Amino acid sequence: MIMLQSVTKRYSQSKPPAVDNMTLSVPQGKIFGFLGPNGAGKSTTIKMIVGLLRQDSGTISVGPYDNISDPVALKRAIGYVPDEPLFYENMTGNQYLRFIADIFEVPKTAASERIGKWAKRFTLTEALDDRISSYSRGMKQKLGVIGALIHDCKVLILDEPMVGLDPRASFTLKEVMREFCNNGGTVFFSTHVMDVAERLCDTVGIINRGKLAACGTFAELKNSTGEQQATLEQIFLELTDGEDETTVAH
Repeated sequence: MIMLQSVTKRYSQSKPPAVDNMTLSVPQGKIFGFLGPNGAGKSTTIKMIVGLLRQDSGTISVGPYDNISDPVALKRAIGYVPDEPLFYENMTGNQYLRFIADIFEVPKTAASERIGKWAKRFTLTEALDDRISSYSRGMKQKLGVIGALIHDCKVLILDEPMVGLDPRASFTLKEVMREFCNNGGTVFFSTHVMDVAERLCDTVGIINRGKLAACGTFAELKNSTGEQQATLEQIFLELTDGEDETTVAH
């Protein structure tokens, strides 16, 4: 469903690539966790997949859509939540979600049904008529997730989606991610929360200094390191030279 082939991205010719010759694939119906130290290239990779950045070389596709030749169709197939969601702060939550629904040409009746469904699921219903400027960080995160789901996308791309969420909302999001995949969708998300990645993901990729250091199921990663009793956190630290502080689960 998501395919990167020999993808490289540089921000400066005088510095190493932010993403260096990366090849990976995420099959339909799977949750893929993308792990790496700060500055390793996670957000750059995600921004290329969703079409916010263009790679210098290599190919990126989501389903049948290539990010260069079919950028609009690719974006329609994706629901995206960035690491720091941006909003029109003077809008209400409801106005924002209807604005997103209009962009994706969601019929008004369907938009109303989906807004009601997801707002109830994420306990945001009572705040929908409030201005977004009054929302907490966690409320904004929930609004961003609902906006990503509003057009019934096939692929969810989430950059650090648990940040700012309280334990109940984090649990709900994990439920939604698994249900999304059980219904044929695909989830690609970055996280620093190793315990969440270990329990939730079907496969994980670990990026370090722009290169994919490892990719596979948790069992495959343990086999590749020869550490059958290792946790994902221990494997991560071994493959990244312990460069980053990891986080315990919410």
